[in-house]
Amino acid sequence: MARHGDRHWWGYVRPSKLVLVFCLSVAAGCSSPQPQGAVAPYNQGKAPLRVVSLDFCADQFVIKLANRASIVAVSPDATRDFSFMRAEAKGLRQVRPDAETILALKPDVVVRSYGGGPQMVPFLERAGIKVHQIGWGEDFTAVRTNVREAAEALGQPARGEALVADFDRRLTSLKPAPQVSALYVTPGGVTTGPGSLVDRMMVKAGLVNFQTQKGWNPLPLERLATEQPAMVVTAFFTAQSPHQDYWSQARHPLVRQMLTDLPVARLDGGATACNGWFMVDAMEAMAATGRSIHAKTGAWPKDLQP
Repeated sequence: MARHGDRHWWGYVRPSKLVLVFCLSVAAGCSSPQPQGAVAPYNQGKAPLRVVSLDFCADQFVIKLANRASIVAVSPDATRDFSFMRAEAKGLRQVRPDAETILALKPDVVVRSYGGGPQMVPFLERAGIKVHQIGWGEDFTAVRTNVREAAEALGQPARGEALVADFDRRLTSLKPAPQVSALYVTPGGVTTGPGSLVDRMMVKAGLVNFQTQKGWNPLPLERLATEQPAMVVTAFFTAQSPHQDYWSQARHPLVRQMLTDLPVARLDGGATACNGWFMVDAMEAMAATGRSIHAKTGAWPKDLQP
């Protein structure tokens, strides 16, 4: 799955200020560097008193799993339209992943996926601050792992287990479409084929990916000129951010006509932006659109009668 625009995925920390801030932190009594692989204790296994999130993927887990009173700050993207938990993020303080700012907040634990860039993790760990890294993956097992590990880091393992149980329940009860051909279209004019997380989501929803080439590639315009899928799946098309440039293949007349003529599963971009429990929302939406096509034609396979 393509992650949201690269400019959101790597913050940066000014090296000159890292040295200054770290020296000041040590002078103020920060703990000595932890051995590699060691985890700094915080609050003796209880829910952390002060939690800071550095990017919008981390925001989702912190807002969902942590006690709200414990959330000191989230990222500036927490309330953007590509953030699934954007409504719940309103009212929370927002900070950029700047080393000085984070240290001044005195967090017990910092949660991140990419925020602050690669220098941020060792810096915070040397300052004695626990950092929980949200993992990435291309399957549903990774979703469960992400939820459980984040919940544990936030001192809320029971909430994590409950969220995983709900995720699994919804996956089990999902009513798939009867093998409907579908093309995933992004505002940037790319699509994805077999093996990606989006492809796995489509398959779980009962769709057959129109794109047969693995990985992320430009939309197959030549093929679309002579052949089209039964439906289209889109995400991020309602976002306020500049995802779509003037030269994007998503602006091609073929694609525009397809988006007008064919059934479209318009996904909440927040449900596909990160590898989280909320992706089941996207699968349910895709399956519903696919089922509606066959509900109109009546061409349901016998083993998939609604």
